[in-house]
Amino acid sequence: MKSHMLSRSVLAVALLTVVFFQSTSSVRGESRNVADLVTAHLSAGEFQAALEIARSVPEEGERAVLLSQIAEQQIQAGDLTASQATLRQMPLNRTRIELAARRASRESLNGTGADFDSLIELIQAQTSGPWQEIDGVGGTINEYETGVRVDPTGLLSRLTRTEETKRLQELGIQSRQASLNADMAVDSSLRMVSLTRLEQAVAERLARGEPVVESMRNLAGLYRIQHVFVYPETGEVVIAGPAAGWQYTAQGLPLSTRGSEPTLQLDDLVTVLRTFSAGGEGIFGCSINPRQEGLRDLKAYVEQSQAKGPISSTSVRSWVNQLQRKLGLQDVEIYGVPAASRVARVIVEADFRMKLIGIGKLNGGAEIPNYFDLMTSEQVADVSSLDALRWWLSLQCEAVLKSENNQAFQIQNSSVLCQSENQFVNAQGERIQTGQAEATNRLFAANFTEHFNKLAQQDPVFADLRNVFDLALVAALIQKEQLAETAGWDYGVFANGGLYQPAFYEAPTVVDSVVNHRVFNNSNIVVQVAGGVRVDARRLVVEPRVSPRLNQVAVNAQAPELAEGRWWWDLNK
Repeated sequence: MKSHMLSRSVLAVALLTVVFFQSTSSVRGESRNVADLVTAHLSAGEFQAALEIARSVPEEGERAVLLSQIAEQQIQAGDLTASQATLRQMPLNRTRIELAARRASRESLNGTGADFDSLIELIQAQTSGPWQEIDGVGGTINEYETGVRVDPTGLLSRLTRTEETKRLQELGIQSRQASLNADMAVDSSLRMVSLTRLEQAVAERLARGEPVVESMRNLAGLYRIQHVFVYPETGEVVIAGPAAGWQYTAQGLPLSTRGSEPTLQLDDLVTVLRTFSAGGEGIFGCSINPRQEGLRDLKAYVEQSQAKGPISSTSVRSWVNQLQRKLGLQDVEIYGVPAASRVARVIVEADFRMKLIGIGKLNGGAEIPNYFDLMTSEQVADVSSLDALRWWLSLQCEAVLKSENNQAFQIQNSSVLCQSENQFVNAQGERIQTGQAEATNRLFAANFTEHFNKLAQQDPVFADLRNVFDLALVAALIQKEQLAETAGWDYGVFANGGLYQPAFYEAPTVVDSVVNHRVFNNSNIVVQVAGGVRVDARRLVVEPRVSPRLNQVAVNAQAPELAEGRWWWDLNK
């Protein structure tokens, strides 16, 4: 039987990854004094000390100026690695682009070759744009903000608004009128968990050499967070949301009996609290990185195959398998949180499963068809010889509301947003961003976003990811609004270096590349390779918009009278 000859091979590489957070703490003092301190440290060559001061400045413009001065001095001193880290903390503007270009030039003169982040910024510096984040219009280029991107601090600065009706303030007062419910397994539309009381209870158990009990590890059965309260007079920081009992899956995952959603985990809370507190990095995430030599070999193999002419239909599968071997292993990078933490495990697993859905290796449901299913014959014909398709996940939140007295906060409709972009791979195996996403790429991302909550109901991994996002948003809110300081709470055993130790898991270091393909019209082969590119989510905290009425002193809010050691209660509806 004569085999069909495939006249054209087309390779699309799906490059996806995961994220993290950046935050700064505010300090009081004259701007001039801060600038003088930074200058003094720079003159002494004390870059880290200068950086810590700059990060503490609450005003974004002033902070950016100080960071640019530090980065410039680091570049002049030849400390290129440190300068790169400083540049990432700056807003993406012309100053940052010019400094990055100078850094890339210095790196090139050193004979090391510019890293890909610098190449991207060098492209921006040498092109007219316009670029969305620099000029306000045009393409988007966020320096590898791909994969699971968690950026609650940026969203807070854009979405936080005063609740004019005082409804949240009233809710904060009402929460004092709780009716204690001794049965934690009972469904509750709004369960209050005092983080300060919980921390004290955990500390007492640790001091006695006793294990942390199941109810503490599962945060009293909370499975979403809707509110955060601070009660200054009693020193309380409280989170609240729906809760129920839970049961364990065969894999040991605790799922709520209410809707089979994973319960929020104390380990995850402590991990992100430490990230967004004194001594924390203020950023976390992960990336699954295809090795540059793998991409280079992959591109060369594709070009050699195309030069030889059509591929027989009987050779397609072996050809695709060879693509997978050429790409090889991919490196897993985890930063900002311990690599062996549960948070790290959740974001890596969710990222990888999203890739599998995208390339058709995992069923995402009828509402989230894979990339192959979305392609039309016209789009197949337009695909270049080596496309890099990026999908990444970030935090989506309708709004963060706050009361006039700045003591009650409501998180409205937080979820997960999937975004997309097309890249191309050059002869050296470097991934070059375009700032654009073609129609099929955008459609997959839009479907993933629209139907994410339904997917989370079917696959607890994605619900777990949403929980991590929610906890990170809360941790950033506590840090940004100085709620712990307001309550006089130093995080105790939950602080960095504290006695509480979250569970450890085996930290992934490499993953196999996953390949899938489809033949269209017996002529075109479209291949996708699940891969990843590095992600860095950097959003500096800015002061939220406030109303003058915030000066009004709110009614003193008191936690209910609780039995000794009790740290949760249900709201009396």
